[in-house]
Amino acid sequence: MAAGALAPDLDSHGVAAWVRGRPVVVGLVATVVLLVSIVLGVGLGSVQIGPNETVGVILWKTLGVRIGLDWSAASEAIIWDLRLPRVLTAMVIGSGLAVAGATFQGLLRNPLADPYVLGTASGAALGAAIAVLIPVQIVLIEFGLLHAFAFAGALLSAYVVFRLGGSGGAGGLTRLLLTGYAVGSVLAALLTMAMYVSGADLRQIFSFLLGGLAGASWARLVVAAPLIIGACVLMMVRSRSLDGLLLGDAAASHLGIDVRHERGILLALASLATAAGVAISGLIGFVGLVVPHVVRLVVGPAARRVLPISAIVGAALLSAADLVARLVGDVPVGVVMALLGAPFFLFLLQRTRSSYEL
Repeated sequence: MAAGALAPDLDSHGVAAWVRGRPVVVGLVATVVLLVSIVLGVGLGSVQIGPNETVGVILWKTLGVRIGLDWSAASEAIIWDLRLPRVLTAMVIGSGLAVAGATFQGLLRNPLADPYVLGTASGAALGAAIAVLIPVQIVLIEFGLLHAFAFAGALLSAYVVFRLGGSGGAGGLTRLLLTGYAVGSVLAALLTMAMYVSGADLRQIFSFLLGGLAGASWARLVVAAPLIIGACVLMMVRSRSLDGLLLGDAAASHLGIDVRHERGILLALASLATAAGVAISGLIGFVGLVVPHVVRLVVGPAARRVLPISAIVGAALLSAADLVARLVGDVPVGVVMALLGAPFFLFLLQRTRSSYEL
C-alpha cells in the first residue's frame, strides 16, 4: 500500500494546504482544546464547579499558588480526589491509543489497523475474565488481579502474534495481520466460554468489555502513566524509522534502517502502550482508529508530525467523551466512543474512498 493511502490529498490549495504546512499551529490549537477539556472535565458534573475555582484548586495543589479565591473543602475533594485523576487518566489513555494506532497503521501500511490489531483486546478481555473467575482476590496499590491479568493477557497475545506472524517483508505484514485475526478469534472463543460459566460475575466482565474510567485514581494513574507516556515518547523518537518503513521495506533499507529490528521495537512499544491503557480502563475503541486519520488529513503523513499531534488530539477526544459519559448518567465511555467514532469513521471512509488502496 502506498504511503499516500494513509493520507488522502483532499485539497492541495487554499486553507487545507496552508494548515498542512503549519503543524505547529495545529499542535497549539489542539493543546488549547485539550486545556479547555481539562477545565470542563473537572468542573462539570453532578456538582457544578466554576472554571476559576477549578483552576485555583489545581494551581494550589500542584504549584502551591493561590489566585485570591476561596473554595470549600468539598469542592477541593471533588476536584482533586475524584475528577482530576479521572480526566488525566482519560488523557493518558487517549494519547496512548492514538499514538499506538498511528504507529500500527504506519508499520502495517494499512489505514484500518488499530491498537488492538495484534490481539491485545482479546487477550486483555480473556485475562480479565479469568481474573474474575478466580475466587481469590488480591489488591495491591488499588490494582487487583483483573488489572494484572488484563495487562499480562494483552502483552502475551501480542507476543504470540508477533512470534507466529513474524514482521519482515511485505508478505510478513499480511501474515502478521492474519495471525492477529486468528489468535484474536481463538481468544474471543475462550472469552465466550469464560463468560458462559461466569454466572453472577458476568456483569463485571461486561463492564470491562464496555470500557470505563469510573475506577480511575491517582494510584492507578501513577503506575500506568509512566508505561504509556514512556512508550509514546519512544515511538515519537523513532518517527524517522516509521517514516522510512511507510515507504516500504526496500526503500527503508536503502535509508539505512534495520527493518526487522525497528519494526519489532515499534510493535512492542505500541503493544505496551495499548496493554497498559486497557488494563486500567477496559476496551475503548475508535480512538486509535479515527484520530490518526484526522491528523493525517490535516498535517500530512509524516510521522514526526502525526505522532505528537495524535497524542494531543487523542487525549482531548477521550477526555471529552468521558465528560459526555458522565453527564448522561455515567455510562461506559467505550459506548460513547463507539457512538461518536463509528459514524465519523464511516464519514471519513466515504469522503476519501477514492484515495484508499485497500
